[in-house]
Amino acid sequence: MALTNTSDILVRKGVAADAQLLGDLIAALADYEKLPRPTAEARQRLARDAYGPNPRIDTWFGEVDGVAAGYAISFYTYSTFLALPTFYLEDLFVLPEYRSKKVGKALFLHCASVAYQAGCGRMEWQVLHWNEPALRFYNHLGGKQMSDWLPYRAAQADLEKMLEKAGNGA
Repeated sequence: MALTNTSDILVRKGVAADAQLLGDLIAALADYEKLPRPTAEARQRLARDAYGPNPRIDTWFGEVDGVAAGYAISFYTYSTFLALPTFYLEDLFVLPEYRSKKVGKALFLHCASVAYQAGCGRMEWQVLHWNEPALRFYNHLGGKQMSDWLPYRAAQADLEKMLEKAGNGA
């Protein structure tokens, strides 16, 4: 289990017993972003994908005095041009009462260390355009905002329509 201790902040890898905690922190992120909270079914999928027999994501918790103050979720993608893995940071969230206490920095630098140790060619993440504190945070740490690539998305219903239109069925 990977551990990073930055003064009073412990960053640790999540374990199966953290499934409820993960769901609760994701619900807090949803509240912050004014999005619907994950359903009970989504929480079950998160637990399976994080802690089941074939994990798809890694979870990291930043703790202050034994209390989870924030979390990060990551997974690996692959760069064909670099021929190296890419560490993708899906979420990094710190509860409001722990902001400005360097929990986010500890989580982010821990993830950067994991990416570096894994031999990744890069680390990527996205920031909502309205989240000025996060934009300042990542700029301060040396992150580079990409302007040459535009994010695209096809939700599950969009995938279904694509496949139906192409005659591949859904």
